[in-house]
Amino acid sequence: MNMIRLLLIGLCIGIANVIPGVSGGTIAVIFNIYNEFVDAITFNVKKLIKNWKFIVPLILGMLLGVLLFSKIVTILYSNFPIQTDFVFTGLIIGSIPLLYNYVRGDKSTKVPVKNVILNIIFILVGLAIIIGFTLLEKSIGASEISKVALPEITFKLLLIIFLAGILGAVAMIIPGISGSLIMLIMGVYPIIITCIPSLFNPELFVHALLLLLPNGIGVLIGLLCGAKLISFLFKKAQQYTYSVIFGLLLGSIYSIFPGFSSITNVWMGIACVVCLMCGILIAYFGSKYESK
Repeated sequence: MNMIRLLLIGLCIGIANVIPGVSGGTIAVIFNIYNEFVDAITFNVKKLIKNWKFIVPLILGMLLGVLLFSKIVTILYSNFPIQTDFVFTGLIIGSIPLLYNYVRGDKSTKVPVKNVILNIIFILVGLAIIIGFTLLEKSIGASEISKVALPEITFKLLLIIFLAGILGAVAMIIPGISGSLIMLIMGVYPIIITCIPSLFNPELFVHALLLLLPNGIGVLIGLLCGAKLISFLFKKAQQYTYSVIFGLLLGSIYSIFPGFSSITNVWMGIACVVCLMCGILIAYFGSKYESK
């Protein structure tokens, strides 16, 4: 796979991880690299070395996405929240045909009724998980991006930030579940989102870096451990794992779609439709290209 393309995909995943309620794992599914990504970032040193051409540009893109777009994404959501949500909704809808093919499997092979029923059950499980997270998100007001001053550094705070990094990274790998939302639930998201742009301020650099380091270490540990678990599931029950992911993806539409009632005028409606169609086309043709 082209390294520039991987860098850009990583950039998209990084941007998604900045937004509570948006899943980086979903973006990986949209671009049809999810299975390969999960299999690559495990504790298997041989795999890490073997897949460095895949891992390095992707991780670099993710870091750049978080560092460079944390401020931009918050501005977009502050000024154009509905249009931005329509783009993400379109990306998810456009990726449904590809993942459905994975769940269905080989067309020429007759699937036993028992397997069909189990697939439906696992799809519903994935759907229920996302609906549950969405209701939790709404109950705590996760869509509101808080502005806070950099807090005083204490051991307790650093430990919480570290643990939030681990749990957030594990959640990030699972399509439909937002790592940022987990960090928000644990109360560290406003701190992290404030620290990232503060790295570019010479007066706040050291303070922000000291707060971000434990989170970064936690994220790395969470990625490796979470990838190990999901890689195991793909090997033992690949089709059922895809069924759960398909349910998570469908649930993400419910989670992100802002609804037509949020459109206040004709021009905004046209812009939202254009954003939705752009998202669908990018995901659909992008996934078709990647699957070749």
